[in-house]
Amino acid sequence: MAVFNRIEDMDLDGKTVLTRVDINVPVENGQVSDATRIEKIVPTVQAIRDAGGIVLLLAHFDRPKGQRVDAMSLRQVLPALEAALGTRVSFIEEAIGGVAKRAVAALQPGDVALIENTRFYPGEEENDPTFAASLAALGQVFVSDAFSAAHRAHASTTGLARLLPSAAGKLMEAELDALDAALGDPARPVVAVVGGAKVSTKLELLSNLIEKVDHLVIGGGMANTFLLAQGAQIGKSLAERDMTGTAQEIMAKAEGAGCKIHLPVDVVVAREFREGAPHETVPASECPEDAMILDAGPETVEAIAALFARCRTLIWNGPLGAFEIAPFDAATNAAAQAAADLTAKGALVSVAGGGDTVAALNRAGAADRFTFISTAGGAFLEWMEGKELPGVAALADSRR
Repeated sequence: MAVFNRIEDMDLDGKTVLTRVDINVPVENGQVSDATRIEKIVPTVQAIRDAGGIVLLLAHFDRPKGQRVDAMSLRQVLPALEAALGTRVSFIEEAIGGVAKRAVAALQPGDVALIENTRFYPGEEENDPTFAASLAALGQVFVSDAFSAAHRAHASTTGLARLLPSAAGKLMEAELDALDAALGDPARPVVAVVGGAKVSTKLELLSNLIEKVDHLVIGGGMANTFLLAQGAQIGKSLAERDMTGTAQEIMAKAEGAGCKIHLPVDVVVAREFREGAPHETVPASECPEDAMILDAGPETVEAIAALFARCRTLIWNGPLGAFEIAPFDAATNAAAQAAADLTAKGALVSVAGGGDTVAALNRAGAADRFTFISTAGGAFLEWMEGKELPGVAALADSRR
C-alpha cells in the first residue's frame, strides 16, 4: 500500500492549503444538475478549516485544452459549492500571477476560495515545472483530494506534491484505504466481477486480476466471447469473434494462477433489444441462431450469490447484462442485492467502480450498502489494472 500523509499529520494553522479537488460536475442552463462530486469534498474542506487553514481550491472543468473558454469557467459551480459548504466561497479569476497572489493574501484562516479552471493554462496538462512552481507560490501545503484525476500527471495533481509538503484529503484517503482493502491486503477469498461489452478493452484488467483474486466472474458481452471460445452457440449475440484465442489464453493463465473463472451457466435471450421484449432462458451453450444473449440467467445468479457468500472481499466493475433496460437488468440487480446484503451483515468487503458500474448499482438500489463505491472512472480502472497512478505516487514520494 502507498504510504501517505493524512490531513491530521500536517500543521495547517494559519497556512494556505492548495487543495486539489474534482468538481467537474454536469451543468445545465448555467446550473449544476448533479452536485455529488461537490458534496464529497465537504469533509476535506471542513477538516482544513477546523485545523486553522485557508482553503484554496484547485480544479479543472471540462477540456478547454489550455485556452480560456468562458463556458468552461468554474465560476458557474460557485453557488452549488457555497450551498454544499454552507459558507461564502471567494472566486479568483486567475490561477497564477499577481491577481492570484493579491487575492490569496487577503484571505484569513477558515476562508475558502476557488481558483479558475487550471486547464485554462497549457502548463497544467503538460505538468510544466514553471506553472507548478507558480501555483505552489500561492500556498504552503498541498492536499490532494481528487483520486479521479490521480491517473493524470498534471501540475495540480503531481507537480505540486513534488514542491510542497503534501497530504491526502478525506476523499482520497477513503479511496486509497478502500482499494488497499480490496487488492492490496484483502481478506480472502477474493472475488472480482468484470462485465462490459468487450474483452479487448479489459485485457490488462483481466491479466492483473487473475494474479490477484481467487475467483473471477465474467459477465456482459465479454462473457459471450468466452462462451464462444469454449465452443458454445451464441447466435447473434454481441461478441468479439476475433478474440476467442485471447479468451482461451486468459482461461489457461487463470488456471495456472489458481484463479477460477466463472461464466454464465444459463442466459436470457431475445430476438430484439428493447424494453419488455419477449425473452426466454436457455443453457449458456444453446442460444438459438436467431437470438442474442442479453443477460445472465437465474441459475447463474444463484451460483454468483453462493460464491459471494463464500468470499470475504468483492471487487466489481461492469454489469452482468444489458442493465439499462428491463428485463435484462435482472441478473445485475439480483447479484448486486446479494452483495449488498452480505456487506450489510459484515460478511463481505465490497468495492465497486467505473461509470456503468455506479449507474448499475444505483439502479439496483444496492450502492449505498456497498463498502465503497468509487466514482473515479479511469483512475479506478488503471488501479485495477495494476498501474501506478502518478498522483498517488507523488503523495507517497512526498511522505518519504
